[in-house]
Amino acid sequence: MPKIAESTVRRLSLYLRFLEDFEAQGMDTVSSEALASRGSTTSAQVRKDLSFFGSFGKRGLGYSVPELVARLRDILGLERTYRVAVIGAGKMGSALVQYRGFQQRGFQIAAVYDSDPAKTGRTWNGLRVRPDDRIEDDLRHDPVDIAIIVTPAESAQGVADRLVGAGVRAILNFAPVQLNVPDTVVVKNVNMALELEALSYALRNQ
Repeated sequence: MPKIAESTVRRLSLYLRFLEDFEAQGMDTVSSEALASRGSTTSAQVRKDLSFFGSFGKRGLGYSVPELVARLRDILGLERTYRVAVIGAGKMGSALVQYRGFQQRGFQIAAVYDSDPAKTGRTWNGLRVRPDDRIEDDLRHDPVDIAIIVTPAESAQGVADRLVGAGVRAILNFAPVQLNVPDTVVVKNVNMALELEALSYALRNQ
C-alpha cells in the first residue's frame, strides 16, 4: 500500500462520523456525493480516498452504510481499545480525562500524572492523579499505547524522553514545542495558537 497522506486519513475519520450519523438515521446506502456534501469536498475526492483501500460500493447504488462503517473502523484501527496516559493534570488535562468521546471511540484513559504534589491524589472519573516520578515503573509494568502530553513547554521534551524510555510509541503533544523523538515514535502536535492563526487568516481573506 502506498504511503497515505495525513489529510486523507483525516477525511476518512470525517467520513466515518458522517456514516455513523446516516446509520443512526436508518439509511442503508449513501452516495459519494452525499459524503462529499457533508465534508465540503468533491465526490471524486471521496472515491479517490476510498480507492487507496480497495473497492467500495456499486455504480448507481452507492455505498452500503453498515459495510463502509465497518471497513473504515478497521482501516482506522478502531476495532480495538487503546490505553492512554495523560501527562499533566491542569485544566486541559482535566478536560481531556473527562471527555466521554474518547471512551466511545475506543480510547481508554488508563492513567494521569503530574509533578505538582498539590495535584497528585485528586480523583478524576475514578482515576487518581499519580506523581510523575512513577511514569517509568508504571508504564513498564502496565503499558499504554498512547500518551498525551499537556505540560508546560519547558517540561515537554523531558517528559517525552521518559515516555519513549518506558516504551510509548505514540504521543499526542499539546505543549507548544517541537518534540525530538526516535523515528519509531509517532508524534502528533496540537497547537492552539496555529489553529487560531489559521482562522484569523480565513477571516482576513474572506
